[in-house]
Parts: sequence; C-alpha cells; structure tokens
Amino acid sequence: MPRHETVLPTTRPLSSAHPFIAWRWQGDSTYLARDEASQRQLLLHLEQPIWAIADRQGWGITSEGTLIPATMASPESAEVLAYTPPLMPETLGNPEFRALFGLRYAYYAGAMAGGIASEDLVIALGKAGFMGVFGAAGLLPTRIEQAIQRIREALPQGPYAFNLIFSPNEPALEERTATLYLAQGIRTIEASAYVDLTLNLVRYRLAGLEQTPQGKIIAQNRIIAKLSRREVAQRFMQPAPTDLVAQLLQSGQISETQAQLAQYVPMADAITVEADSGGHTDNRPLVGLIPTMLALREQIQAQYRYAQPIFIGAAGGIGTPEAALAAFTMGADYIVTGSINQSCVEAGTSPHVKRLLAQADMADVMMAPAADMFEMGVKVQLLKRGTLFPLRAQKLYELYSRYPSLEALPTDEREKLERQIFKRDLETIWQETVQYFQERDPRQIERAQRDPHQKMALVFRWYLGLSSRWANRGEPGREMDYQIWCGPAMGTFNAWVQGTYLEAPENRRVADIALHLMTGCAYLARARMLAFQGVRLSPSLFRYTPQHPML
Repeated sequence: MPRHETVLPTTRPLSSAHPFIAWRWQGDSTYLARDEASQRQLLLHLEQPIWAIADRQGWGITSEGTLIPATMASPESAEVLAYTPPLMPETLGNPEFRALFGLRYAYYAGAMAGGIASEDLVIALGKAGFMGVFGAAGLLPTRIEQAIQRIREALPQGPYAFNLIFSPNEPALEERTATLYLAQGIRTIEASAYVDLTLNLVRYRLAGLEQTPQGKIIAQNRIIAKLSRREVAQRFMQPAPTDLVAQLLQSGQISETQAQLAQYVPMADAITVEADSGGHTDNRPLVGLIPTMLALREQIQAQYRYAQPIFIGAAGGIGTPEAALAAFTMGADYIVTGSINQSCVEAGTSPHVKRLLAQADMADVMMAPAADMFEMGVKVQLLKRGTLFPLRAQKLYELYSRYPSLEALPTDEREKLERQIFKRDLETIWQETVQYFQERDPRQIERAQRDPHQKMALVFRWYLGLSSRWANRGEPGREMDYQIWCGPAMGTFNAWVQGTYLEAPENRRVADIALHLMTGCAYLARARMLAFQGVRLSPSLFRYTPQHPML
C-alpha cells in the first residue's frame, strides 16, 4: 500500500454512541476511493454527499451505495464511519446577507483608495455574483460620478457599492461625496476608517428610511461599516444619535417621519470586522475580533430587537481558502478581501506595483503615517519591499512632531528633504498645495495660513498623497517613493499560488481568485468534516490548489 495512505482498523467495533452505529453501507466496493488522488477528486465534487466506509479491505470514501438499517444488513455490508453533505461555494455564509445585497456568494472585495478598487474590478466581480466596492477615497466627486455612470451601465441591477471614508482633515470632501451618493441614488456604501459617526454618514443612512403601509421599515440606503474597535462597532450597531437626528431634522435634510423611524434601525446593516489588513488597520487578530463582535451583536440585538439582525463579516488576512474557512467557522456571515485584489489585472494600479505585490512575503509589510490623518498620528500598513516610502513617511512625521513650522527646520534637514524626498524646494511645493486645495477644500489653506504647524502638515501631506498616485500610474523615477497599501494576506496568497498559473500577476483576475477562494473553502470544509468525525485523511488532502481558471 502507498505510504501516503492511512488505513483505519476495521476490526474495532464502533462505539454505541457513534452516530452511524445503527446503519450499514451496502454497495459495490469498487466505488470506494481508497487512494489520495481519487479521494481528492471525490471531495472536489462539491455537489455530491460523501460517506466514509470501512470494509474488509480497509476504508475509503464514496458517494455511491445505499445506507440500510444494521438490523437488515447482509454480512457483506460495511461500517459507516462518517458523512459530509454537499457543500457548494454559494451556500457558505449567511443567505440573508446574500439576499439583502443581491449576491450569489457571501463575499465582497473591499475598497482600495484612489480608484485602485477600480470600475473594472467592481464590474468583473459583479458579473460573477460577488460585490466590489469602488475605491472612492481620495477622489473628487467628479471622478466618482464618472465611476458611478460606468458601473451602473455595466451592472444595472448590481451588485456594487461605493466607499465613504472618514475624513476629519477634509470634512468638506466627505460632505460632497455623501451628497453625491444621495443624489445619484447609490444604495450601498462601505464606511471605512471611522472612529465616530459623522453628520454626513447619518444623513446618508436616514435619508433612505421609509415605511410601508403594513408598517415595515425599509432602509433604502445600506451601510457596511468596516472597523476593528468594539466601541466604534457599538456606535454603528445602535440607532443614529438623537442629537445628530435632531440637527438633520432642523436643517430640513430629513423628514419628520425619517427622524421618528431612526430609532428603530441600526446605523449599519453589516459590520466588517477588519483585522490585520492593508491600509488603515489596528493589526488586531481576527480570532479575537470575530467572537467579540458576535457577542456584541447579540447584546445589541437583545436590547433593540431589530427586524433584521446586523451581519458580521471578516476582513484582514483573508488570502487563502484556509483563512476563509476559519472566518466562516468562527461565525462570519461573509468574508472580505483587500490586499490580494490589488495585484489583479483589474486593479487600478501600475504593472510595477503588481509585480512587487506578487513577490511579497508575509513579513514584507510595515506601518507608516497615513496621508489622510497625518496630524492625528494615524498609521496605515504598507508594502516595504521595493520602496523607501514607509521609512521616508516616518521621517516626515518625526520632523512634524519635533518642529513647529517649516521655518524652524534645521538647514541640513530642510536640504535633505528637498533633495532626497521632495526633489524640489518646499516653497514650490507649498504653491502646488495651495492650488490643489483650492479645488478640493479651500478651508484647509485658510487654516494653514493662520497656523504654521498646519502649513507644515499640508506640505508633508503633499508627498504622502502623491506617493500613492505615483504608484497607481507608475510614475517613472519615483519608484522608491511608491506608497503601496498591503497587509500580510498578500504574502500568504503568494505562498498559496506559488507554482500555479496564478503566480504570475498577469494571470490574476479578481473574480477567478474569488471563485478559487470560495471553492477551496468548501472543499476544505468537507475534508475537515470527515476529520472531525475521526477519519484520518492524508495531510495533503487538507490543501486546495488552483489548477486552472474558473472563468
């Protein structure tokens, strides 16, 4: 017998507590898959049930034969060791989540700012039954409106969503983006990086509230909140704050009816629990976050008794079928991928960045100051392989923390900045910054002219902001300054697909990868079900490898 086979003893009688003690299997023993290759093939037929059977020759698995009561079985019948039902990728996760958002699979691709989560990415996923979130963060409303029109044309019935990011340093941009979504009838947004609720976010949610003649409350504007802190999750799980509701009602931005209905619905329909991810992250472990958020959800549900309980999803570190299975097993209603999509053909970033990402290992990431929340000291997780940006960004924050203004910088430090990082004089950069914010948010310039330290922050944010755009468009000569958002899932994904057709970035298509992740998850779940019942499968069977494109 080949060394990789493991034979279960057949002479040991089953325990009286065994679930299949009262049953026997009867059929042609030639249908029993006894070797690793045939067992793998049978497990991959996800639509078929599988029985693990022990007979005189050893053991095997099959989807053939008949189960009969032990009292009626012939001497040739065999013991039933375990069973795993059919398990299709479409049935993973919460069916109510899929129904609410119009999905075939309980899976969506999270937003990546600056249009990295591009129209092509959103459309490709939508056509395959997944959902993509357009990466609107950092983009002007005119650019977002172009994306809305194109995605709507390709996916008139959805599914798709758009991102709204917390923008404490640019509140006017957040307001304009929320207003655009309301005007354009965008029904699903992913709210990311929020540490508290804002008036714009509450306005978006409540403006979509209505009540049917039968009394059912419908929230037309759906919010998926991506977060990692319990106290923030609690705010999104509760109804909108009464003071913000009153403010919106007084200003005429919501109706009296909507203000009254606000107390019966949570701020978010779903909470995406973001663990150790790329971009904005608290580097929390998913195995700790998911149980915490599930417990909080049950506590909130017991208090408010919502008609539709809040969904809990898992993000951060989802780069392999094993990670997806772990998330679903812990109780996630859906899963979300991020970093791995940035290396795909459809992502709105440069070929150079995609090649760097395809070479990344788990340890090739680090935290560095965030462009959008620089003054607050907020950090994002980035790729450090092939770029000096994380170290240079950290240097800028150290200087900002140490000196009150650009004029206070030591001469040698100023010269290093102009020569090595900015590659032009700071006064020129300030003029470009003024021009940039005149269109985006003029109040930023007014504040900086009153506060030299804020002026310093805006000049430093010039570099932080442009670095991601340089990466997206592949700016020649700026390769060492590319800011590439990336979490450790990128490294685990690369290790998983090493030696397969997906190793090359030009073969990575976002919907194909999503299908492999979900198919692999279902395959591994079936193998684990057999193992949980005592069937000792070969260790190599607990690995799913993508062999060929699924689309």
